[in-house]
Amino acid sequence: MRIKYNRCSTIQQSGNRFTADKGIYDLVLLDKVSGKVPFKERPQAKELVKLIENNSVSTLVVEELSRLGRHTGDVISTLEWLESHSINVVVKNLGLQSRPNGKKNPIWNMIGAVMASMYSMELENIKERTTVGRMVYIQNGGKIGRPVNTTESKREFLTKHKNQEILKYVERGLTYSEISKLLDCSPKTIKKVKDLADFK
Repeated sequence: MRIKYNRCSTIQQSGNRFTADKGIYDLVLLDKVSGKVPFKERPQAKELVKLIENNSVSTLVVEELSRLGRHTGDVISTLEWLESHSINVVVKNLGLQSRPNGKKNPIWNMIGAVMASMYSMELENIKERTTVGRMVYIQNGGKIGRPVNTTESKREFLTKHKNQEILKYVERGLTYSEISKLLDCSPKTIKKVKDLADFK
């Protein structure tokens, strides 16, 4: 099978930009999840993993390497896992394939590592710009957080997508620090979610 894997960062994003791709695929998958979530823990990627482990996939197409992840280590380990199953990974924005004509591309590992590092750096730059922008906004009188006098039920709060992700990682025993890095949220939010869900 030739499979196209797409990922956009949030549920609010529609993924419509991927419709410009007129390639022919046996299956197209779309995950609406942060690139910081490990590849094999994403809902649609899990389906892809099953197909690969059943030897049903020959080619995996992605728009760019950042669709596989935002952390260098995770991207590289995913690429190594795909290579161990002899999957030809096609990265469209680079015009690069890992196994053209069934033979491993000799420069694939080097380019994959460099690009993964660049995407990881890009993520850190985005975080830094966001933090600075937030500080400037507050210094200019802006208010951050929920509006005053708003109400939200416990159920509404816990059913939010990110809070569901927090609960999932809490159940797996991850530390506040690990969850905070994965989901880009504060330890205070994690504690609130955990307390409201009555975790002991």
